Amino acid sequence: MSEALIEVEGVTKSFVVRRRSGRLRRTRVRVDAVAGLDFRIDRGEMVGYIGPNGAGKSTTIKMLTGILLPSGGRLRVAGADPVRERVRLAHRMGVVFGQRTTLWWDLPLRDSYELARRIYRIPDQTYARNLERCVELLELAPLLEVPVRQLSLGQRMRGDIAAALLHEPDVLYLDEPTIGLDVVSKRRVREFLAQVNAEHGTTVLLTTHDLTDIEQLCSRVMVIDHGRVVYDGGLDGLHDQGRSERTLVVDLEREAAPIDLPGTRVVRVEGSRQWLAFPAAASAAPLVAAVASRYELRDLSVREPEIEDVIARMYAETSGTSGTSGTSATSGTEVGAAAVRG
Repeated sequence: MSEALIEVEGVTKSFVVRRRSGRLRRTRVRVDAVAGLDFRIDRGEMVGYIGPNGAGKSTTIKMLTGILLPSGGRLRVAGADPVRERVRLAHRMGVVFGQRTTLWWDLPLRDSYELARRIYRIPDQTYARNLERCVELLELAPLLEVPVRQLSLGQRMRGDIAAALLHEPDVLYLDEPTIGLDVVSKRRVREFLAQVNAEHGTTVLLTTHDLTDIEQLCSRVMVIDHGRVVYDGGLDGLHDQGRSERTLVVDLEREAAPIDLPGTRVVRVEGSRQWLAFPAAASAAPLVAAVASRYELRDLSVREPEIEDVIARMYAETSGTSGTSGTSATSGTEVGAAAVRG
């Protein structure tokens, strides 16, 4: 049986906020940011942790790192309480918050790394080896003498990821690590993280708005909504639960009436091109054969389902069940739900 590095059992986190209840009055209201989380992450796993804005993702990471104290439940990282043993655990974890930097703003990037070496008491040989590796793989060499405040967002993000890994942490928490990066930088960061996980067995918990990060890096996905895990499993299972569909794109030699095949529905017709949706779990071969036997074809292709659409459908169903509204998703982003949450 694999060794559990992170254990979360019935964890809750509540905040008291003041809301307007009249022209001059405000009422104290308790808001549950996390409402009974249960999950376990084994050593060496790369797990995607996704959900609508305000679902409780950042609150979870702050509790795992000891920044926030849970209101209830049991939480352990490497067998230790993150709040009570925060200093000891700091040497075993790395954290990257996409909206904030752990680097020193007015110092060159190299000096930030030197300070990290002293804070974490990294042995000289280990520090030199890890720095060289990070600089090479993340292409940081031209940036080492540049003050952090002069770096672009993409350059700073790469610098932050390197800083989080210099002390060889057992677990790496990544909160929006590719936010604001261009396509090339995103690919470089993904390749680097995959290599770190494969070579060192570093456990990674990743939250992101870019669901391509999840598809390319994570074999397991946890979807959180309204402070609870609503899905925990592989990407294939996510498609099944979200009742995702594949699309058969048919280019006919000439225009025709919408194609009527059992188990499909016509999504769109534009001239001689038609889009037919069918369940993702179904084989495309019988559909292709049926279309080819009845029509003269110019071209034909099958498009895989977009994970954004799958999660959007799941959010909508969760919202309908809980009686809330406004939960949806659009390509490349998470939007929706929940009023005031951490």
